[in-house]
Amino acid sequence: MNKAVGGAAEAVTRIPDGATIMMGGFGLCGIPENLIAALHARGTKNLTVISNNAGVDDFGIGVLLRARQVRKMISTYVGENKEFERQFLAKELEVELVPQGTFAERIRAGGAGIGGFFTPTGFGTLVAEGKETRTIEGKPYVLERPLHADFAFVKAWKGDRLGNLVYRRTARNFNPVMATAASVTIAEVEHLVAPGEIDPDHVHTPGIFVKVIFQGQQYEKRIEKRTVRNK
Repeated sequence: MNKAVGGAAEAVTRIPDGATIMMGGFGLCGIPENLIAALHARGTKNLTVISNNAGVDDFGIGVLLRARQVRKMISTYVGENKEFERQFLAKELEVELVPQGTFAERIRAGGAGIGGFFTPTGFGTLVAEGKETRTIEGKPYVLERPLHADFAFVKAWKGDRLGNLVYRRTARNFNPVMATAASVTIAEVEHLVAPGEIDPDHVHTPGIFVKVIFQGQQYEKRIEKRTVRNK
């Protein structure tokens, strides 16, 4: 089955207002740049975005926040975005902050069909408010529910028209696990190849998880904070 489409604009045409979208990446590494830009251009609004972080003010998810297209963020780290901070403090944006390990496991649970899991992380803090707690072998735990999404935006280094994906180094981050936890996974890749050109042993995300794929263009691959050592 050929899952390839012409580009990001075509890939986001069926995403409705109010959708929940997982977006891969860690900081600005491995983010779906083309899909975010296409969603911004289309003006889709009232979104719930599940992402490790909120981008920066003028790039990544930050452009969606600035355009007021995001209603709620579910994230682990949001410290690089002043507009996010402003909206949060002004109560213009709903925010659910999740410890990073818990965030990753909630997504994995969503993809694996697991109804929940107990973790010691967050016990006795605001994270645990309103949640079931349990003592297991003398240690307190908090029940965490899985995360699901209507769509997942993932970014890979290489993919074929069947949707098989290969990520490159740290750009793998949250992309593979998010690809399993959404009803529709859309993948943008730097190199789109024919079926059979990827060694099956090198596939990170099997094509069964991917509904739409396209070759992205003009990647900026920005660095959040460039730090250099004084000579």
